[in-house]
Amino acid sequence: MKICDCLHHTPPCAVALVRGDKAHGGLCGEVRFYPVGRGTLVEAEISGLPMECSFFALHIHEGRCCTGEEADPFQDAGAHWNLLGTEHPMHTGDLPALLGNSGYAWGAAYTERFCPAQARGRTVIVHALPDDYKTQPSGGAGEKIGCGVIR
Repeated sequence: MKICDCLHHTPPCAVALVRGDKAHGGLCGEVRFYPVGRGTLVEAEISGLPMECSFFALHIHEGRCCTGEEADPFQDAGAHWNLLGTEHPMHTGDLPALLGNSGYAWGAAYTERFCPAQARGRTVIVHALPDDYKTQPSGGAGEKIGCGVIR
């Protein structure tokens, strides 16, 4: 199946409904997972992003819930999902950055690191900063400002 056919004619196999933390209460959106070939097409649509930043890191984390403490409201999302024990940016859940435009971002990426069924139950995190694709272990992406459980 072609990727364009997937987006226009196939319902996603898994979806994460993303919500912001207390400081980013207007942040919301969906991250959709489609099976394509030997991998997954990940499509993200997020609104309510801070307008002072243009790029936002998007990662799948190993945790299974979006809870935490006041200082880190999504602490229980855990670390980056990393099935093979590789360094960042080769973790299973490392994805390309989202480009925000007036608080809105849409992006899609194809990966063969996992299939949608493997991602179910994990968390998707939107970070406050762009990923630098080198800093260990998480790309220097800053605080977690949005989270959703993949269902």
